Amino acid sequence: MRVLVLNYEFPPVGGGGGRVAEDICRGLAQRGHSVRVQTAHVKGLPKLEERDGYTIYRTPSLRRRADTCTVWEMGAFLASNLLPSMRHAVTWKPDVLHVHFAVPTGVLGWFTHLVTGIPYVLTVHAGDVPGGTPGLADYLFMFMKPLTVPIWRRAAAVTAVSGHIRKLALKSYDVPIVVVPNGVELSECKQSPLPPHSPKRMVFAGRFNPEKNLLFLIDILTRVSILEWEMDLLGDGQLMGAIKARIHKVGLADRIHLHGWVDHAAMDASMAQSDILVLPSISEGMPVVAARALGHGLAILGSDIGGLADVVKDGQNGFLCPVNDAAAFEEALRTMLTSDSLLERMKGESRQLACQFDLEEIVARYEAILMSAAV
Repeated sequence: MRVLVLNYEFPPVGGGGGRVAEDICRGLAQRGHSVRVQTAHVKGLPKLEERDGYTIYRTPSLRRRADTCTVWEMGAFLASNLLPSMRHAVTWKPDVLHVHFAVPTGVLGWFTHLVTGIPYVLTVHAGDVPGGTPGLADYLFMFMKPLTVPIWRRAAAVTAVSGHIRKLALKSYDVPIVVVPNGVELSECKQSPLPPHSPKRMVFAGRFNPEKNLLFLIDILTRVSILEWEMDLLGDGQLMGAIKARIHKVGLADRIHLHGWVDHAAMDASMAQSDILVLPSISEGMPVVAARALGHGLAILGSDIGGLADVVKDGQNGFLCPVNDAAAFEEALRTMLTSDSLLERMKGESRQLACQFDLEEIVARYEAILMSAAV
């Protein structure tokens, strides 16, 4: 089967949606399928790259930052990637398109399908549905939704990365939607989690943007500074300067370590030596980093939002707290940091839960959906 993957961001560009696509591409290639990726070029990256058995084509599209993409840059992506996408469709003749994100990438899949007849499978993430990423995205949906309906309806199949995203999508789009969660390659993780470290080690990985709520996290860490712990922050973004300044202001620069963007191997290495993943986000779809944390047997402390409910069973493998509830986060974190027996039990529960997100099974499900669409 020949699969053309369309995504406006692909690692090292972007966040969880790109990492999901990367995992699926690698898995499909390992299963013997021919895979091409059409995506945006960012300065410093090759325009043509062979990776893990598949090929990545990057077209200049005015995107300036790896961690964020403006509305105008999304428009530029569509304009610059339309002809390359059509060229793949006409000359390479893929059996099916796998389109990540209804907005903006769905436009490419929809138009290519209309012109060539090649079916497409649409995988939707948090930013594709009203309520998925509160704020500007919801405001834009007021104007964009009528334009996106044909993209959803023309898809041969639609998948959502979490039950939460599916629930939100069904409120706006009357189409069948199958949940296929983000996966974790269990073979890369330890078979059993390590006992809690001394001092306890915490980790965060993701974009440093307002939705991730990292300034709030630093305030929570200040409240428990009397306890022994270390924190790794993996990532970068628009709030890096503010976060660095806040860390120095509260006197925690020797305990909160900023690593910038890291690759999969470095992130896995950090998680393998950690005890707790902390995600105080305001909104999430189904965070890839949380699935990877399960594989490494990390307890998870996160906000009680839809996307995290799939990976955190409150009181079993971690705690879910109301968004921005400082008292609740502080109490939960104190409990996790001061009870070795509880933390060890939660780490074990996470490793057991990881089996539900085994990447081999996730790729097999995508393979079946894509092959069915290609018939």
